[in-house]
Amino acid sequence: MDANNEWQTELEVKDLRFSYGKNMPSLKDVSLTVYKGQIVGLVGESGSGKSTLAKCITGLLKPAGGSISKNDAKMIFQDTFSSLNPSKTVGFHFEEVLRLSKIPKEQRKERIDRILRKTELEEDLLNHYPSELSGGQRQRVGIGMALLSEPTLLIADEPVSALDVTVQAQILKLLKKLRDENDLSLLFISHDLRTVYNLCDYVYVMKNGIIVEDGTIDEVYFNPKEDYTKILLSAALDD
Repeated sequence: MDANNEWQTELEVKDLRFSYGKNMPSLKDVSLTVYKGQIVGLVGESGSGKSTLAKCITGLLKPAGGSISKNDAKMIFQDTFSSLNPSKTVGFHFEEVLRLSKIPKEQRKERIDRILRKTELEEDLLNHYPSELSGGQRQRVGIGMALLSEPTLLIADEPVSALDVTVQAQILKLLKKLRDENDLSLLFISHDLRTVYNLCDYVYVMKNGIIVEDGTIDEVYFNPKEDYTKILLSAALDD
């Protein structure tokens, strides 16, 4: 994180609570902060509440208590295929985002051309349908759609887990590049501790809807305090 961005908050979650009902996964007084230009990881096992927190932050779920303060945020989804309309071209998807964002029609081509360059996509892909794209291309399209409205914060929920290792590395490199070139902040949600270590500056560890540990990436990975964190790290190293 750039020293000039220190303490400029892009996202602040305080004492957030949410419940699906009796005996269902819930959030219990969850608090976390993402500063400007920072990539923050959120790790935990499946069912720990990570995706529920993301949905609360983006407004897809309504918390039972606590507060969320954020600047403009957009979501990058894990399953890009199901988040794209299979009967519409990439160009249509991009145009629709800009239309809903009320970007004047005369400005849209320049905006789309810029996003294509940033996400390293060829212009002819605008005429393609989702089924004609590779998994990596679809994820770049998803990232491009998130960037079209020029947000300051991206929330990425397992964005590379469905991709093979080589493509994962390419997408992670792209996310770092976008952060560096655009002063973006990123909340990166993943069960893959190796990926989080390679990408993030700071990390929160979640278990059963509770943040059990947080710190800089080196603090948590090399000097974990909680047994749960130690177990996660040990499992990751054994993979």
